[in-house]
Amino acid sequence: MSKRKNQADHEDSDSDSENTPTFIDVDFDFFGLNSTIDYHAIKRLLDQLFGVDAEGLSTHALADLVLSQPDIGTTIKTDGEESSPYAFLSVINIGVHNDNVSIKSLVEYILAKSKGDDTFHESLSTILRDPQCQVGLVLCERLINMPVPVIPPMYRMLVDELKDAVEENEPFNFTHLVFISRVYKLTPEEEEAMAVAQQPGKASKRQKSQNSNGETNDRSPDGVYPFHPEDEEIRKLASHHLIFPYSNAQPRNAESFGLDTAGRLMLMPAAQLPELARILGDVFQPPGKV
Repeated sequence: MSKRKNQADHEDSDSDSENTPTFIDVDFDFFGLNSTIDYHAIKRLLDQLFGVDAEGLSTHALADLVLSQPDIGTTIKTDGEESSPYAFLSVINIGVHNDNVSIKSLVEYILAKSKGDDTFHESLSTILRDPQCQVGLVLCERLINMPVPVIPPMYRMLVDELKDAVEENEPFNFTHLVFISRVYKLTPEEEEAMAVAQQPGKASKRQKSQNSNGETNDRSPDGVYPFHPEDEEIRKLASHHLIFPYSNAQPRNAESFGLDTAGRLMLMPAAQLPELARILGDVFQPPGKV
């Protein structure tokens, strides 16, 4: 059953005019997770989320685990419930599912990656060992160019779903939330080439760059940009965060093709989730909404 509907504008990249993009209205429906229909799409989105390291993280088992809790989390579809989701959001209790092969792999993975920041690693190790701490693994991924305003409703619904689950004595009373996401890195030369390609005939835009959703960002001091713009708001509320290299990333040189990608890990107090949902709704409003 559809949870709700949201409408967003999509830019039509096939417009006949170079300077005047056209837009089409797309209705996005929000559904609960459906194990009968959604497995293959959720598995593909998890593979995308973990990039070149996905193969060693048992994403098939993780997809099954995500789909085993249909009352926690949301998918976004455009062609009815029987269609494949374009995006999903869910959260897994790491302690409850620590015997699951995918959670075992992921805990080892994030602990290894957190070693890039000693303080982060110590904090993460401590809360994962502490039986008084309930740690949730937040999983959120979508197809490239999905508009970011569809994300805040998913977080608002997650806040309500977790509240209802806790009232039913289900194991979702989290103390901490771990977020895993993706970033890409651009050299100054790549940024300038991208700006010239995006705005032909105009001056260099070294101080601007576009994210994967086509939105303009101020240039990052270190040339690192999120695939998901909402990650910057999560980072502001996080107690720890770091960018980490993928274990299976291939060495890059001047001739390398494609984006230079990496992972992002963030730890946030679970009490901040309602505030995060509120902030996302304020920052990423649909076009035309005041």
